[in-house]
Amino acid sequence: MTAPARVITGIRTVTVPVADQDQALRFYVDTLGFTVLRDAPIPTGRWIELAPGNDDVVVTLDHAAEDVTRGPIMIRFTTDDAAAAHAALTDAGVDTDEILTWPGVPPMFAFRDPDGNAFSITET
Repeated sequence: MTAPARVITGIRTVTVPVADQDQALRFYVDTLGFTVLRDAPIPTGRWIELAPGNDDVVVTLDHAAEDVTRGPIMIRFTTDDAAAAHAALTDAGVDTDEILTWPGVPPMFAFRDPDGNAFSITET
């Protein structure tokens, strides 16, 4: 059997389900420091694209149906200093867990957005 041609060439966006796009946009921009790349109307709300840093990954805030379950999305954002990031988010009132540290593993911690979506931040 011949290997198939490369069909998938990368990841364009990671979508985060949110109930209130305005509230979510304020959180991701004002609290987390994301940059708005696009904010355009679509039939179900708005198409909002955000950049969390200087890489090619884009996060979208998609208006979610009421039956969408919130919880771990398993996006691991990066930071240069986990302790400083943890302190800044905690001071901003973000729901954060304690910093986890294990020998040979970078420090990391979990946090949740206002919709209850859970993420992780890992020190580079």
